[in-house]
Amino acid sequence: MITVGIDVGSITSKAVLMNGSAWQSVLRPTGYSPRQAGREVFDELLDKAGLARADIGYIIATGYGRTTLEFADKAMTEITCHAKGAHHLVPGADMVIDIGGQDSKVIFTDRQGNVADFSMNDKCAAGTGRFLQVMAAAMGADVSELAELARGEEPVQISNMCTVFAESEVISLLAEGVGRGRIIAGIHRSVAKRVTAMAERIGKGELIAFTGGVSKNEGVKEYLARELGREIVVAPESQLAGALGAALLAREKLLNAKVLHEKK
Repeated sequence: MITVGIDVGSITSKAVLMNGSAWQSVLRPTGYSPRQAGREVFDELLDKAGLARADIGYIIATGYGRTTLEFADKAMTEITCHAKGAHHLVPGADMVIDIGGQDSKVIFTDRQGNVADFSMNDKCAAGTGRFLQVMAAAMGADVSELAELARGEEPVQISNMCTVFAESEVISLLAEGVGRGRIIAGIHRSVAKRVTAMAERIGKGELIAFTGGVSKNEGVKEYLARELGREIVVAPESQLAGALGAALLAREKLLNAKVLHEKK
């Protein structure tokens, strides 16, 4: 009953191996080739676990590069996998906010972590990890520094969420002498407002799990909590939610197949 979930994202690729209730993971930058990145995290995970491909009962791929992994048994959408993985990481969560490299999602789940409803922004980079990377570069900072630079700062108003126009606005604010901390705080607040608008189109969750690479940014988390008026829970393994969900769904596939076989 050993299963693997692989989440090939636009920025980071993740793989999770489940053996019973225990699981282990690997993640690395996706780089220019989703196919190669997916293969590499899978091979690294097998080496880490001391297993061969033949030992794996079922593999599910997800993420934007999911269709490139010919060795996977099935490809599934990020919506389904993130819902299942987040529900496992934060038991009882009925809303999942996932902000990844190239899109942002708000997902409502049932008590089993299945998708009940969702809203998604995948048409532009506004509010995603790519958006924050571009903003950080415009200010001569690394994306990992944003939360600390903005800590305790009064946010300046950011009018644009389009990546191109927002970058120009940030450059203009810097030229006017506005501090980087205030600009970053404004960016965090703008991201939170955009995601909150997505969430409010489908309802309000009681227990909210925040996943994806951007969930590591404390500034975005803080403003999301303010805008939604709810506690936001970020599990230590939040970036692995998609891959974990894929591994859990792969396990369900094996269990269902076993039940059908026993009935025969």
